[in-house]
Amino acid sequence: MIRMAVSIKRALKTLGDDFVVVNAEGHILGRLSSVIAKRLLNGEKIVIVNAEKAIVTGDREMVFRRYKEKYDRGSKEKGPYFPRHPEKLFKRTVRGMLPWKSRRGREAYRRLRVFMGVPEELKNKEFEIVENALYERVCKTDKFVTLKEICEYLGYRFRGA
Repeated sequence: MIRMAVSIKRALKTLGDDFVVVNAEGHILGRLSSVIAKRLLNGEKIVIVNAEKAIVTGDREMVFRRYKEKYDRGSKEKGPYFPRHPEKLFKRTVRGMLPWKSRRGREAYRRLRVFMGVPEELKNKEFEIVENALYERVCKTDKFVTLKEICEYLGYRFRGA
């Protein structure tokens, strides 16, 4: 079992009962994030599972270099702070697609919960798959990196699993 950074029960309780669970495994990160951002702005409550299995397409070294530049940007005192944790990196990607500086964007962001793996509380739920973001349906390249590999490159150490 993968240890979570956040209390799962508490995180789900704040959403209520009417939320959609999306499985990010095998989905392209950017495409999935844009679909989720749009749905959040429409008022949906969304929970993402298997965030570490999302895919970023492109040459491995190029992807690593791009994320490392973002991570190294700024200073330790002032920021901007770029996450190394897969859950937080996924949320940060969605946040970049929301109107973050407006009230509407921040309220939409609060309706999103992201988890690594599948928490026990969500095992019996039915997972939704976003067809427009599936790697097999959209991409013809064999060059890709998972979010887990990117986070390991940035220095995140996975415990368990």
